[in-house]
Amino acid sequence: MTQIEPTWVPDACTLPTADQPLRLAEFDALFAADVTDVQQPSADTALLILRPDARIAARAADLAARETACCSFFEFTLTATGGQLTMRIRTPPAQQRVLDAVVERARRAAGR
Repeated sequence: MTQIEPTWVPDACTLPTADQPLRLAEFDALFAADVTDVQQPSADTALLILRPDARIAARAADLAARETACCSFFEFTLTATGGQLTMRIRTPPAQQRVLDAVVERARRAAGR
């Protein structure tokens, strides 16, 4: 089972501790299977370029909605345009280290 790093989960997260490794595994699976590029254009914003597929968009949207239910500081925006699917993730400055950890996990899982 995937170990969750203490720096990845902020105190503001309300997801039960027992469920955190499962959620992390869901993100890792999305990153590994469907992310084609990871960018961080600013300290508070990450862009995940996903394979442009309706099932992937639905999966990413479901995961984002569930994540904001327990970590309301996340802002996810899913955009499909010009044959490209992008998930933008933003956080407030106080949660920048969490975003940095997400970006690092996404890059490692996606092989970027």
